[in-house]
Amino acid sequence: MKPLHKTGLFVGRFQPFHLGHLDIIKKILKQNKHVILAIGSAERNYVPENPLTAGERVLIIDETLKAEKINPAKYTIIPIRNIDNYALWVDHMNLYVPPYDRIYTGSPIVKACYEGAQSKHKLVKIKRKRPVSATEIRNSMLQGTKDWQKLVPPRTAELLEKMKIPRRLRHIQETMSDTKYK
Repeated sequence: MKPLHKTGLFVGRFQPFHLGHLDIIKKILKQNKHVILAIGSAERNYVPENPLTAGERVLIIDETLKAEKINPAKYTIIPIRNIDNYALWVDHMNLYVPPYDRIYTGSPIVKACYEGAQSKHKLVKIKRKRPVSATEIRNSMLQGTKDWQKLVPPRTAELLEKMKIPRRLRHIQETMSDTKYK
């Protein structure tokens, strides 16, 4: 068995947390002793592509990982505000998260940011076994179907229903023409 690396970083919006995210976290923990989950765009909420608050995302991820029997000592969840300057993005990220050895990403922009910053962190490309899309999940919620529940872990589905996120999404969508937050 290969020795474990110390800490991996996984950045996502988690809008909402889904089976693909869970699968990636489990893979990261097979290679690392600890994973830092950076919740990106923490300041964005109550819009169609970001319906959940940062606090709701932290709660959902934490409750889901616990329900999946993942020891809370093996992960840290940190909300991070976005900055609209990709040249500074890695430095901004590093101000908020504890030290890490590897960055796990499937995002071309995150990869470009780390390469552009000439970061000392090892970039690990995520190979998605579950091609789940949070956009697909939000669209299913907007249509009022329950199809989205098959794409998220059971505890996540329970919490999203309890928080009435499908209804919130539909309400947000209906009011987008009345609001300046587009």
